[in-house]
Amino acid sequence: MTNNVFAPGPTPTTVRSADGELLQAPHGWTLLPPGDAALTRRVKAAGEHWVVQEKRGRKIFSRGVWAPNTTIAAIRDELEAERSTESYAKRKQADQERREKTQSRYVEDFHGAVLAFLAFHPRHRDVAGHLAREVTEHATPVGSGTVARTKRIPVERRAEAAVIAWLRHRTTAYDSMSIPRVKGKRREVRRMLARRSIELLSRYRSGDSIAEDCPLKKALASGI
Repeated sequence: MTNNVFAPGPTPTTVRSADGELLQAPHGWTLLPPGDAALTRRVKAAGEHWVVQEKRGRKIFSRGVWAPNTTIAAIRDELEAERSTESYAKRKQADQERREKTQSRYVEDFHGAVLAFLAFHPRHRDVAGHLAREVTEHATPVGSGTVARTKRIPVERRAEAAVIAWLRHRTTAYDSMSIPRVKGKRREVRRMLARRSIELLSRYRSGDSIAEDCPLKKALASGI
């Protein structure tokens, strides 16, 4: 943590520093909640402020920014004036269209990567297409928080991880399992189920005849 990043305190107007010191928010300051990225960015650039973050597990969540009331009010008024102009509206529309095109291209690329990973025998081409659509529709929406949205790994690995995750939730009892709260146990269970999923996929890749009670066939038929 830098010296202006704090954890939430025990009361709404307090924060806790990295070394555990409890601090009261300065008089005349307001906590600006997260949600308006442009406003937050400008308030932080305008001068003294306190960033409030809460760590839960491996994730860090923003809890807002403390800053002088006058700074927040002035910048909010400035932004509202900018956002009321026609040029701003046109820029927002252009940005939205660009994001939609980018998303459309990514969905297409991801779908292709899923099909490539599945590599089903031509005999099961229809199943591959159905599964690829299901995985893509689940994994690619913006804000979904799935592995497909990460940029830390290549799209080919994202596709593989998304397929395995879909199979874990849809063709196994993972969601209803009672897994002991022991470090590494959930990861161990996931690895075991991943091996089962790979074995399941291998039957479709080799062109084997598939029984009607196949977990994948049942999951795709159910549409759950």
